[in-house]
Order: sequence, then structure tokens, then C-alpha cells
Amino acid sequence: MYIERTSKEIIIRLPSTVNTDGLQRFIDYLCYKEATANSQAKQTDVDKLAKEVKKGWWAENRSKFIK
Repeated sequence: MYIERTSKEIIIRLPSTVNTDGLQRFIDYLCYKEATANSQAKQTDVDKLAKEVKKGWWAENRSKFIK
């Protein structure tokens, strides 16, 4: 593994033998950290929003699963 820091980015080089599934999960986590770095949302607010979204999705898609 090789890690290099430039003035604008961090470059990580990995051998091609690295498990891509695990690597994808790690990249997803880094994207999440980047997207939420400046967030001032509280966990309770996030949980409430997630519950509302799931509830709305179920209301729209229930008929596809329960006939």
C-alpha cells in the first residue's frame, strides 16, 4: 500500500489483489464521512427523517408485496 498527500488530495494505491467488496464498503464510508462532515443534524433528526421516508416508501410500494 502506498499513501501520498498532495496539497489538494490524498492518493492511496493498493495492489490489485485487494478484495473489491471490502474496498467498496470502505469507499462508501469515506463518501458518507465527506458528505456529512459539515452537517449540524442531530441523530434524532436523522432517525425521524429515515422513519418518515421508510413509511412513505412502504405506503407507495405495499401493493407490490402484499396482494
